[in-house]
Amino acid sequence: MYHKKTTLGIDENIESMFCYLGIWITGIIFLFLEKENNHVRFNAMQSLITFFSLFIISALIIIIPVIGPILSGIITVIGAFIWLLMLYKTYNGEVYKLPIVGDIAEEKIFGDHFDKDFKEKN
Repeated sequence: MYHKKTTLGIDENIESMFCYLGIWITGIIFLFLEKENNHVRFNAMQSLITFFSLFIISALIIIIPVIGPILSGIITVIGAFIWLLMLYKTYNGEVYKLPIVGDIAEEKIFGDHFDKDFKEKN
């Protein structure tokens, strides 16, 4: 399977996987490091939005007495599932757009127009 190279000279599926590896922190890192490959930039933005949002929500919910820690634990499990799913999908070169968050990431990376090169991969 052929994978395009990126600014860093890494196969795009591996670099896309790295965007999720360190949760939202690597999303930020690769958003700034990758200048040309929109596939990697999309995954970096999706990682950042998804996992930073889950982190903030979990941190706010945990302060609720009794039920807060339970809900925060559920959010953590959901986040871990999404994390593993995205690592698997990106490693295999699949373009996977998460519901809601994927649309936001797409708009931030591509603007109002969805890039034709990216669309052909779907």
